[in-house]
Order: sequence, then C-alpha cells, then structure tokens
Amino acid sequence: MTRDATTIPSAGPAAEERTASSSLADFCTPPTWTVRPEDIEDVRRLQGEIRQLARARSAVILAHNYQLPAVQEVADILGDSLALAIKARETDAERIVFCGVHFMAESAKILNMDRKVLLPSLAAGCSLADSITADSLQDWKERYPGHVVVTYINSSAEVKALSDICCTSANAVSVVRSLREDKILFTPDRNLGRWVARQVPEKDIVLYDGCCPTHDVLRGISVEKTVQTHPRAVVIAHPECREDVLDMADEICSTSGMVDAVARHPEAQTFIIATEWAMVYRLQQVYPDKEFVMADGCIGCRLHCPYMKMIDLPLVKRALEEDVFEIEVDPEVAAGARRSLERMLAVPRDR
Repeated sequence: MTRDATTIPSAGPAAEERTASSSLADFCTPPTWTVRPEDIEDVRRLQGEIRQLARARSAVILAHNYQLPAVQEVADILGDSLALAIKARETDAERIVFCGVHFMAESAKILNMDRKVLLPSLAAGCSLADSITADSLQDWKERYPGHVVVTYINSSAEVKALSDICCTSANAVSVVRSLREDKILFTPDRNLGRWVARQVPEKDIVLYDGCCPTHDVLRGISVEKTVQTHPRAVVIAHPECREDVLDMADEICSTSGMVDAVARHPEAQTFIIATEWAMVYRLQQVYPDKEFVMADGCIGCRLHCPYMKMIDLPLVKRALEEDVFEIEVDPEVAAGARRSLERMLAVPRDR
C-alpha cells in the first residue's frame, strides 16, 4: 500500500501486505473492477513485476486518489493534483509514469521537460479540461479586460499558458487571496469558482461555465437521504460539488485534504464522502477503524469518473516495458504554462 507525505506512518511491509490483500478483495466496487478473492494472488504477482520494472527503468509511479485500488497500491506516490505536481517537480527519476488523466501527465511534463513522462492510456482524458480551449479563453479575456485569469489545473497546457496563475482544489482560495488584483476570471470549474468566491467576497470573480460531470451530478437531496441513514456522520465534500451539496458539508477540501479532515474528527465513526468513489478505498486504508459512505448512497452509481478508470495494472506494466505513451508539450507552450504552474506552487494549501 502506498502513502503520501501527509498519511499515517506505515505499520511495516508485512502488515501492509496482509491488510492490502484482504481489503482489496473485500472492498465494494462497481462489478467491472471487483477483485475476486481467487484473483488476489495474480494481482500481487503483477504488482511485484511492476515494482521491479520501475526500479530497473528508473521510474517513479504517481497515482491520483481516484485511480483503481490496485493501481493506488502499486504507486510510489499517491495524492491529489497539487501533491502530485509537487512530487513530479521534485523527483530525480528518469521516467514518470502518471496514473491519472492527460492534463496531470501534461503538467508533470511541463515541470520536467528533461524527463520522460508516460501516461499508460491515452483514453484517460477529462471532461472538465475539455470544456475550455485556448480560443475560448482568449475570447473570454477580450470580453473582460483588466481581469487576472486564475485557471484550475484541470485544463490543457495551452489554456494554462494563457493564464496568469493556476490553482488546485487544495489551494484555490489561497491563490485568489494572494493576488493584489480584485478582478478575477476563474476558469473552468464554476462550482469550485463559486465556492472560492464565497470565501473571498472582497474579490470580483467572474466564473466560466464549466464543471466536472462526476461531481456536478450529485444533488443535495441525495446527500440528505444518506445523512438521514447516517445521522451522526461527518460530511466531507470536494469543492467541485454543487452549492447545495457544499452547504451540507462539515468539511470542504481536496482529496488529500480529506485524509487530514478525518483526523480532525477523532470522535466520529462514520464519514459521508462526496467525491469520486475510489477515494473511499484510500480513506479505508488510512483509517481501517472508520466507516466511509458514499454521498450518493452507492459505490460507483453516480460518483464515478470513467476517465480515471482507464488505467489498470497491465497498462502500467506495458508503459514501463514499452515507454508508452510519452507525453510531449511544445516548448513555447510549456514555458507559458510552467510560469502559471510555478506561481501556483509558490502558494500554500488552503489548510
């Protein structure tokens, strides 16, 4: 099992292996990704082969918290977009195998132009990133002259290059507060932007009309029904959720922030999680004595990102064996995008 720098210390390799072996088969997932008990041995063998290949090829495996549980386990570094961007910049590995979606691997390449960045599946895109193009951002900038462009990291390199600064869900409020300018164009996620605007009312924030379909589909009435079933639970929501969901949340934070949020409620036994279902697996590994319930009441029914599930263990192994699929970014575009990303990385997390 893998952990990032904010996670509880390891109990030792043998203990981790036993916990991971049992929980991977026990974890309730959508049927397509269920690991049967009789398949655990094959999964462990494949994970061992991947780790050996990574060492032999001087590769580091980065994985987002929404990746399949078996992929989470094989990663060297597991985290949210901000944590992975930081680790991608810090690594000295020759290869970065990015288990996430395209814009994440692209950001890793922008911050590491001298390293080989591999995305195991080119099908791993992002609907939110696709909602804005360089042309549409340029048109938007012309409509709102004198505004500073703050762009969510869920965007293409070309869009980042046209932006003044990037942000993630982990530092969006801090990024906007750090700006001396009061007029902001926030792109592309309207839900995250609306939440930021509520935290920073002194700024005039214009919101682009994009969203993450996985989070935007969740409605407050669904969360309310889940709360009725678990009345003493703590509700933790991702800021990409709609306003009616965020209004019900006890904690609003990025995925890595959710790990810390659970620790802030030691008296609570049950937590309702309003984000993509694979995050529940991560939380269960860190806090095996706690109960985690999906906000829609069903693992994978609605809070499911198909793009984050495009990568599996065989594809990770193939990426290491064949150096596929290498991510390239035009140097001129990368220079502009790097400026926006590095400005973002200089701003601390919100909490």
